Amino acid sequence: MSPFICFATLLSSVVWGVNGINKEEENGRFLTCSITEQHRQDLSNQQLTRIPPDLSPSTQYLDLSNNNITRVNDKDLAALPDLCILELHHNPLEYISPTAFLNNTKLEVLNISYSLLKAIPDLSFPALRVLDVSSNLYGSYALGSSFKNMEFLFSLALGSPYATAINYTDFAPVQNIPLRHLSLGYGEGLQSYESGSFTQIPSLRKVTLIMPFCERVSMFQDILKDLQRTQVESLVLVKFLPRYCNISSDPFKGLKGLRSLKNITFVDTWFNSSVLYMFLQNLYSSPIQVTAFLNITYNEDIEELHLDCDLGKHAIKLKAIILDGILHYQMRYPKFSINVTCYSQLTYMKFSGSGMNISPCNLMSSLPSLEVLDVSNNLLTYNGFWWHGCSYTNIFPALKQLNLSKNRFKKLCFISQKTQQMRALETLDLSSNSIELEGQCSWPSHLTNLILSNNNLGNSVFSYLSPHFRSLDLSKTGISVLTKDMLSSLPNLTHLFLSSNGLQVLPADLWAPSVEVLHVDHNAISVISQDSLKGLPGLKELKAGHEPFSCKCDSYWFVTTLDKRLLPDWPSQYTCSYPPELYGMLLEEYQPGRVACEPWIQAAIAILVTLAVVLLLSLTFYACDGAWYLKMLWVWIRVKRRSSQETERLANASFHYHAFISYSQHDSNWVDKQLAPNMEKAGFSLCIHERDFVPGDWIIDNIINCVESSYKTLFVLSQSFIQSEWCNYELFFAQHRALSIQQDSLVFILLEPIPADSLPRKFMKLRTLLRQQTYLEWPKEERKQQVFWASLKRMLQEGNKHMVMKQAAVGIADLMSDLVID
Repeated sequence: MSPFICFATLLSSVVWGVNGINKEEENGRFLTCSITEQHRQDLSNQQLTRIPPDLSPSTQYLDLSNNNITRVNDKDLAALPDLCILELHHNPLEYISPTAFLNNTKLEVLNISYSLLKAIPDLSFPALRVLDVSSNLYGSYALGSSFKNMEFLFSLALGSPYATAINYTDFAPVQNIPLRHLSLGYGEGLQSYESGSFTQIPSLRKVTLIMPFCERVSMFQDILKDLQRTQVESLVLVKFLPRYCNISSDPFKGLKGLRSLKNITFVDTWFNSSVLYMFLQNLYSSPIQVTAFLNITYNEDIEELHLDCDLGKHAIKLKAIILDGILHYQMRYPKFSINVTCYSQLTYMKFSGSGMNISPCNLMSSLPSLEVLDVSNNLLTYNGFWWHGCSYTNIFPALKQLNLSKNRFKKLCFISQKTQQMRALETLDLSSNSIELEGQCSWPSHLTNLILSNNNLGNSVFSYLSPHFRSLDLSKTGISVLTKDMLSSLPNLTHLFLSSNGLQVLPADLWAPSVEVLHVDHNAISVISQDSLKGLPGLKELKAGHEPFSCKCDSYWFVTTLDKRLLPDWPSQYTCSYPPELYGMLLEEYQPGRVACEPWIQAAIAILVTLAVVLLLSLTFYACDGAWYLKMLWVWIRVKRRSSQETERLANASFHYHAFISYSQHDSNWVDKQLAPNMEKAGFSLCIHERDFVPGDWIIDNIINCVESSYKTLFVLSQSFIQSEWCNYELFFAQHRALSIQQDSLVFILLEPIPADSLPRKFMKLRTLLRQQTYLEWPKEERKQQVFWASLKRMLQEGNKHMVMKQAAVGIADLMSDLVID
């Protein structure tokens, strides 16, 4: 949960007044059905002409929007008894059967907006809570008698270009139901409004009017009077004034009489500065606490706007101002003369999407009660926000939360020093900027929440943070590793957000006992082990969905033992990515075998099997006269041992290593991590120049000594090898030795294909050797690599077979003579 969620906690009235524009968010808070991912069906934009007959009976959410459906017949939805939300908007819908929803008794949300219905449906919906019939073609707002029975309906949206009048009896059927939100209009102006119409809905608390009132100011005043009688708390005015509108009288004088109104919002409206002046003058003497301007066009029709108030007459109750999406008609800075004392009670201000690049001097920073400031989505830089041309007298004396996201801020440490002046600041949002890490940051101890998401920062960002941070959002910042040392510098951290980074593993040695919330979703983590979470004893929430999980024994503990109450996105966001045959399977459906994944069970079975085999072999040994065969085996072992000892004595006298490794420095990673560990683990002694060359000796002498002290010389061939001068020397000396002493002492490994014709002239002999001599190629497939290692070991184990056989024959003759004498 982002720290900025506390904005809503600070001013719940702001959420009710503004977020109501988003119907889905508002309506979702009042639904009773809980919809799971597997019970959702999205069939939008499928060019359907009818409702499909093969829908799952367990469907709870059905989206059929943006299709070509013209009818809803009586049996189309009869097989969906659990249907809770139905989206049918943006269809050429003309007819709905009176019995179409008879079996859908759990339906709570129905959206049939943007259709071709010529009448508001008069249907029975016993559980319906949200109904949207806006943007249709009916000619009247009169509601049918069935609305009397919708005792749970709280949100209703109506609108048609042909409905131009509101009559007193239109809303009579809903006067006894708990309807709280009414959205009305299509963007066209009303021709008439019968006084008292809205008083038919006594439970009404929020009204959205989508219509202009340019030439019908008196009608707007009548509506305001009715809203006062119903005690409406929130009013949203969409397209309230068009572009070309001459206001001759004050349209806002009725606001003074609305004692219950707390929030007023303007959306998609043209505002002249003279009209804004009239609104603010009435606002000062009204009970309104929150005012918002969303996507408005501002035009200056007076040279400078003087905004003042008479504090002696009225106690201004305004607590929040929201300006989001402001288009300036004139290409210049607007001129305001504002008395800051008029806004002494202001605690919340949002000034977003306005193109602002310079903060108004001594305005926002001087507001004495301002606790939340949001200037996101502008063109601000650190010079524009802390403008050198301003002489600040008070620097945000009460500010607790500052949102600077989606701007052009760069210098993190400069910002950290400026926050020292904001004595009450607790939360800072710098997401989606161009933050750079340089210098030394100095964060104030009272700043405990920092958001840096959507900045290219990398792993080094942890060196620029404060040990006082309690909440840290580093989502989508290019972090690739998370270590114990990184978290040890943040002892007070309780919330850590690392979503959408490049993390591949959660280390087993993590230690952050204070962390309660950890988000690592949308990374590259394939396994979350029990050891990874042992160092997080206080963890209460782990979000790790959308990861490429391995559905093998590595995930056994996570699937079977981890408390899934820690995972808010379980199970829909957890799917298998490996092995390929399980790709896309939900992790909760993966059932790993306990025997296959529990080592102690495997060990117990192995012991029992071993005991059984030993017993069986013992019985067979006794029954088959194994003593005589054992004696003969002892004879063979003595012969083999004598031969091996003789061979070893000869080898030790001549060679110190099984092989000298010749390779380019660019291939050292493969030699160190693949070749050396595998061969030395098998008992072979390798000579590697980085560790076995004698310090102080000439390099040529070291090469000659190592080649002569090794049974074979092993060349790791690559494009880098043929470019190396020292590799050329090593090949020369090894080739000379092979011609003079031991013909089979050269072993070639190809790390990558090297066409013989592409070799330089100085490698002419190598070109001949590659054509005549067998060599090993390093395979990429893991299965083939096992064959590669076996072949290489066999090549290094080959010795002088004639000498070995001769020694073996002599040994057998001696032993047989001993046996005859005995």
